[in-house]
Amino acid sequence: MLSRLRSSRLLRVLLALVALGFLGYGLARNADDTLSALSRLSWWSLAGSYLSVMAGIGLMVLAWRTVLAGLGSPLPLGITAKIFFIGQLGKYVPGSVWAYAAMMELGRDQGVPPRRTFSSTSLSLLISLGCALLVAAVTLRETVSQAWYLMALIPVIALCLHPKVLTFGLNLALRIARREPLEQVLGGRAVLVAVALTLAGWLVYGVHLLLPITDLGAAGGPLYPVATGAYALAWATGILTVVVPAGIGVREGAMVLALAPVLGSPDALVAAVVSRLAFTLADLTWAGIGFLWGRAPRPAADPDGVQSATRALR
Repeated sequence: MLSRLRSSRLLRVLLALVALGFLGYGLARNADDTLSALSRLSWWSLAGSYLSVMAGIGLMVLAWRTVLAGLGSPLPLGITAKIFFIGQLGKYVPGSVWAYAAMMELGRDQGVPPRRTFSSTSLSLLISLGCALLVAAVTLRETVSQAWYLMALIPVIALCLHPKVLTFGLNLALRIARREPLEQVLGGRAVLVAVALTLAGWLVYGVHLLLPITDLGAAGGPLYPVATGAYALAWATGILTVVVPAGIGVREGAMVLALAPVLGSPDALVAAVVSRLAFTLADLTWAGIGFLWGRAPRPAADPDGVQSATRALR
């Protein structure tokens, strides 16, 4: 038992070091472009961009916590932050499984069945993707000619966000993977709260791009809708490209395309670089906060989720 525990801890440390290594490599590889972009912007737009990303990510973790609680595992905020933010460092490692694996392992320590962590993360990702496409469709319809196809997706997005449809789709995926289905359907109230928090997060994210493009002299109408829609579309494009860690490169290309109507391509690329840097620094900051906030005694293992299902939200 002791050797297994030590092995598990060693693997976690190694995974964290690998994730930080890839993150650092990405920053170092783009150091020249990043420094060039930073030199063109004022300190207040850079600080405001970073703080708005921090706030937006905070809303997203609340949405994930709501889904996890709706599936039967309510957790304190500190423990939620530890699982989510430290686990999310895995997205910087090439491949789409490392963040999932890290979050499932961290959740297991807190009595959350891995299946439930996997399900809540998958459902939250689907909710976020649906909300991102919805935001992009509404905000870019006047500026991006290709946005008409996103408008056509709105009824489909609304249908897919129905609790029974979400649960059916996830159970089907679990069945294909030869895993046990969910014990319960995600309640309608949990879905509504998660959608509301996620939409609020996307609206806050818009500010992080609005500040640099305003600083760069963007013009051509209301800039906030364009900034909000540009990042939503870029994120949705990047998240669907699972072979690229954290959507690197793909996200920036989509963002430049969406910002083209109000900003030239060179300046749009500057804004995209700043966006990437703001999210990277925010991920690191939140991971540190989650590590410190979640340092609490571990509960006894609860593989069936009985204790966690009855734990009150603190």
